[in-house]
Amino acid sequence: MGPLTAAITEKLNSTGKITAAFKLGELFCGPGGLGLGAVRAKTEKEGTVYSIEHKWASDYDPDSCKTYSQNIGRDHESVICHDVRTLKIEDLSHIDAFAYGFPCNDFSLVGKQKGFDGEFGPLYTHGVKALNYFKPKFFLAENVGGIASANDGEAFKRILFDLEKAGFGYNLTVHLYKAEEYGIPQTRHRMIIVGIDKRLNLRFNVPMPTTPINPKTAREALENPPIPSHAPNQELTRQSALVAERLKHIKPGQNIWNTELPRHLKLNVKGAKLSQIYKRLHPDLPAYTITGSGGGGTHGYHWEEPRALTNRERARIQTFPDDFVFIGSKESVRRQIGMAVPPKLSEQIFCAVLKTFAGIKYPSVVPNWHNQEILFDINTESIK
Repeated sequence: MGPLTAAITEKLNSTGKITAAFKLGELFCGPGGLGLGAVRAKTEKEGTVYSIEHKWASDYDPDSCKTYSQNIGRDHESVICHDVRTLKIEDLSHIDAFAYGFPCNDFSLVGKQKGFDGEFGPLYTHGVKALNYFKPKFFLAENVGGIASANDGEAFKRILFDLEKAGFGYNLTVHLYKAEEYGIPQTRHRMIIVGIDKRLNLRFNVPMPTTPINPKTAREALENPPIPSHAPNQELTRQSALVAERLKHIKPGQNIWNTELPRHLKLNVKGAKLSQIYKRLHPDLPAYTITGSGGGGTHGYHWEEPRALTNRERARIQTFPDDFVFIGSKESVRRQIGMAVPPKLSEQIFCAVLKTFAGIKYPSVVPNWHNQEILFDINTESIK
């Protein structure tokens, strides 16, 4: 089996096939966007089924941990609700695969991009710590596209350098994924780093986009098939009469700033004007990015009905299945959904990782981020 022999556990399943399963650990797991994609990813070659099994996951948010436990880590003990800064990773079970979407608050283009100078920027180092301790065969790290420009680009250089040097050393493939090009009904762009143990002499290739020309639309996501009436997290948001009247004047795909409104419906806002304020989805285009934060006017709005999207509709756009139950208040669920990685995107990436280990070729594209030059720059410039 080549490089897999020393990498993962092999056993016979009920059909007589060999299953080769990586054991996955996660930090900053959220409700399970990465985790769900990982456990759903499978590939097969010559009678061997390659897969990923949940081993443990951790997050600081109690509701996110409950959601993850409900849907993925069903024994509950494998989901640890703890602040990563005081988490004792040496007490966690052995893993040979690792994933983490470290907090993006200080790297997002929507915020002030404090990078390493912010409260959350340095938290990526806890993932590096896990890589150094467990030395998994591969890892996947995810963050917003804005991470590449935080601290004038120096933060991302440092992160890539630390990830490449962790463990026994990793071959990195860095790519800015456009979710709408992979069948996700949403223009969500995320920087994803896949690293494979250098000793295995393998390099991950970016899977070719599946919908680069005809992306899935918001209408397809919400209406095909219709959301069942009994689906969880489908409660309507109570809309004030003022907001409902305001939305009736805003056309699909437009927001409050590019719409002519009566004076009493306008917002008196100084400074930056976010494009998502009271922006309605366009039924024939992918949804704009579903977010997990923000006050009034940032909840995402239906193209026809004068109302905010339900959390189940938001989950549909994020590609969570209808039976995936989110735990917590309506605002907590909204935040969990908006902060997650679309499971169908992560599933495609994890599946490509499994094919890489299995020696299965698949259609791929050249990474749009060339980290080799960056790592060379860091080595020669001795960035501290």
